Amino acid sequence: MRTLICGSIAYDTIMVFRDRFKHHILPEQLHILNVAFLVPDMRREFGGCAGNIAYSLNMLGGEPLIMATVGDDYLPYDYRLQKLRLTQQYIRRIPNTFTAQAFITTDLDDNQITAFHPGAMNHSHENHVHDARDVKLGIIAPDGREGMLQHARELHAAGIPFVFDPGQGLPMFSGEELLEFVRMASYIAVNDYEGELLQDRTGRKLEELGKMVKAVVVTLGAHGSLIFADGRRLEIPCVKPEALVDPTGCGDAYRAGLLYGIAAGLDWPVTGRLASLLGAIKIARRGGQNHHFTFEEIAQRYRDNFGSRPW
Repeated sequence: MRTLICGSIAYDTIMVFRDRFKHHILPEQLHILNVAFLVPDMRREFGGCAGNIAYSLNMLGGEPLIMATVGDDYLPYDYRLQKLRLTQQYIRRIPNTFTAQAFITTDLDDNQITAFHPGAMNHSHENHVHDARDVKLGIIAPDGREGMLQHARELHAAGIPFVFDPGQGLPMFSGEELLEFVRMASYIAVNDYEGELLQDRTGRKLEELGKMVKAVVVTLGAHGSLIFADGRRLEIPCVKPEALVDPTGCGDAYRAGLLYGIAAGLDWPVTGRLASLLGAIKIARRGGQNHHFTFEEIAQRYRDNFGSRPW
């Protein structure tokens, strides 16, 4: 099933400060803050929610179509997607902009200082859902504000079911706008913090929102996830990872499993367990797109963890 993934393409530049920020930031001098951190360790990762989701869904054997906007510095990502054999038909280049990117400095206590430049992402509304052909499922992942609203409306108008995955973009929207997304969506996917914020902004409990869609999925990190569907509250166990290396992109890997399960017609307990497994595989590798698996390996790991094969 061709799945349209509306969201960001981004570069993540991660730097490590081999000390602690608290040793160099004086609380009584915050009004004249002027600090510099020597960061001998630096790496650049391919990221963005749409890129990360498509990466894992492609390895599962799905048919992801990325719809995103990128800038003049897109060439390395272009080459990567070519190698992965992921279509770029619906990736629009915006002249005189940079591709969205995050600059993250981490200290020895795992505190982070992040600067995010949206760049071309702010032009996501220049893409239109009706340009994509034979799409049967979609997801609205974090992207430019106007693009998220527009793509949700276009998917709804076209009768294409989609997952509303607001992520870090959730604070951009009012309670009424979030309710509009929910009324148009078929599924909602949030983490526990986003779930609390969604309830606060809309004034509706997750169980109530769950009656407006086919399912609400809430990820809980090491505590697994919850799925509210068909009047039931399903508790999905967490899969023990091989190592705890980097949580970046774990939610996106989970959503790839979610999309695959929906497209394949798997039931919710199986879909949730598959998604949980993908998150566990991702967390053992740095970055959002450095984990690897084959379809056969996923099937075997599912059997090892849950005692059966889902398909």
